[in-house]
Amino acid sequence: MRPMVAGGRAGDPFAPIADYGFLSDCETTALVAPSGNIEWMCLPKMDSPSVFGSILDRDAGYFRLGPAGVEVPAAQRYIPGTMVMETTWWLHGGWVVVTDALLMGPWHHETERSHTHRRAPTDYDADHVLLRMIRCVNGQAQIRLDCMPVFDYGLTPARWEHTGQGYHEAVARGNGINLRLNTDLNVGFEGSLATSRTLLKQGDARFVALSWSEHAPPADYAEAHERLVWTVHHWQHWLDRGQFPDHPWRSHLQRSALTLKGLTFGPSGAVAAAATTSLPETPGGDRNWDYRYTWIRDSTMALWAFYTLGYDWEANDFFYFITDVAEAAEGKLQIMYGLDGREELPESTLDHLSGYDNARPVRIGNEAYMQAQHDVWGAIIGSIYMFVRKRDRLDDRLWKIVVKQVEDALENWRTPDCGMWEVRGEPQHFTSSKVFCWVAADRGARLARIRGDHGRAERWQRAADEMHADVLANAVDERGVFVAHYGADALDASALLIPLLGFLPADDKRVRETVLAIADELTEDDLVLRYRATETDDGFESEEGTFTICSFWMVSTLVMINELDRARTLCEKLLSYASPLQLYAEEIDPHTGRQLGNFPQAFTHLALINAVMQVIRAEEEERRPGLM
Repeated sequence: MRPMVAGGRAGDPFAPIADYGFLSDCETTALVAPSGNIEWMCLPKMDSPSVFGSILDRDAGYFRLGPAGVEVPAAQRYIPGTMVMETTWWLHGGWVVVTDALLMGPWHHETERSHTHRRAPTDYDADHVLLRMIRCVNGQAQIRLDCMPVFDYGLTPARWEHTGQGYHEAVARGNGINLRLNTDLNVGFEGSLATSRTLLKQGDARFVALSWSEHAPPADYAEAHERLVWTVHHWQHWLDRGQFPDHPWRSHLQRSALTLKGLTFGPSGAVAAAATTSLPETPGGDRNWDYRYTWIRDSTMALWAFYTLGYDWEANDFFYFITDVAEAAEGKLQIMYGLDGREELPESTLDHLSGYDNARPVRIGNEAYMQAQHDVWGAIIGSIYMFVRKRDRLDDRLWKIVVKQVEDALENWRTPDCGMWEVRGEPQHFTSSKVFCWVAADRGARLARIRGDHGRAERWQRAADEMHADVLANAVDERGVFVAHYGADALDASALLIPLLGFLPADDKRVRETVLAIADELTEDDLVLRYRATETDDGFESEEGTFTICSFWMVSTLVMINELDRARTLCEKLLSYASPLQLYAEEIDPHTGRQLGNFPQAFTHLALINAVMQVIRAEEEERRPGLM
């Protein structure tokens, strides 16, 4: 792994993906490099154009506050239980601490209704302020502020001008955004760069607030500190609502919960797949996608994770978002949507950007929204079934959605699709897609029984039985192992979902043989590939890393087939690959341990929660008296 180095200037190396810190106010997000640079931030929301984009091109904007002449910090951490970061710096003669947060505040819309929120108001809201505070805790230090926004993905440099009196307030406008800089430092301009330098002695402290809405930023250091404390307490109170086992892995569960909350777009309840676009799945490669959207297939696992940890409100908000888009889609339900529920996500490339570590192209939008993926019906019906079991009621609105989506599954399950991995090669009869269609029919039949519609229950159950038999007849090879798609010899990690979704019980010999075959034949250094790129027509020739979600699925299925020791060992290994801040991207290079792909990745953290909870519960069962 490369050393931690500074970014933000042309020619500088890129920091490893895993070394970035993640900030969120549940409307926008930011990534903080080890150098103290904000290298990724989109405004006004997560999937808007970037204002700071130097993670994708060193000239696409950055924002640094830290000691002058020192690029590698002594340590970085989150204030425990929060999304507030502290970076500690040592330099000859002094120690400095920088604290970074996207501020949270009380609910703002007391005298007017919000134009963006679709979910029920809470006691808190995004303040739309990036706050950076620096203090000298020992000795003295020369510190420097450099803020160089470049709007619209690095196309439009900022033009700063002073506002107010003196040198403490400035504004930069571009792409419909008004960025306001408020600080107790004296700020000057060098082209599109707002900059300041000063000497801090022990006990001295300064603040810098960058804001982009009508809400007022902190006016002075005292108010900045007060609002930072409010934000810290907000996150700690939120985390305290959760139910976490007293276990050595609890910190991983808590950081994953905080990350999922940070990837949740508060106004709609949608969970973004990741905070970034185009971080490469292969170093220098072309498997670079925009993940700042929400996938329907994430919904079942997200609900399970949120419900398991006691976050019913968040689970319900995501569920209501899913039902909103399903209700709006009286015709075809898409596999993915914008965070605000928009349907069209046109894909294009930003050829003026060099890409992370020269991985091109840089893409925005995602044309996979137009693909036929048959898992969508099972995902939404599985989510509705989980919600109904939690609430013990099935109202007319949900029932209408159930009927539509189950009937769509019944109409289309016999046709090929692009599969859950969104391959851009020829459509196939993917095993996982057939299994998800079975989920739609099976859970639909159960919901019909709850509803008292026995006619539909019987018809849907017959269809589920037919799908089940079809998969067993066409997706199992001569070894008794499930293959990637009908007629294939290749394995696919999505087959690990067969016991997780209840398609077959874990004690079925075919399940055990499939899990062990994937563990032996579809892994690199114990980490699971989603498929062998040489055996699957996915439209690309480049290789990719191991998919961390698939490795966590392996942990869960090993527990289910009573291979607890093996599951525990693999889980420990996966947790050791976490970033220094306990975050995960999408993939891991099994040879170097380097994290690859967009970051942080919601699906990885969801799978982590599920796998860790499976192991902990199995350990508890193992320790119970009489089970020796």
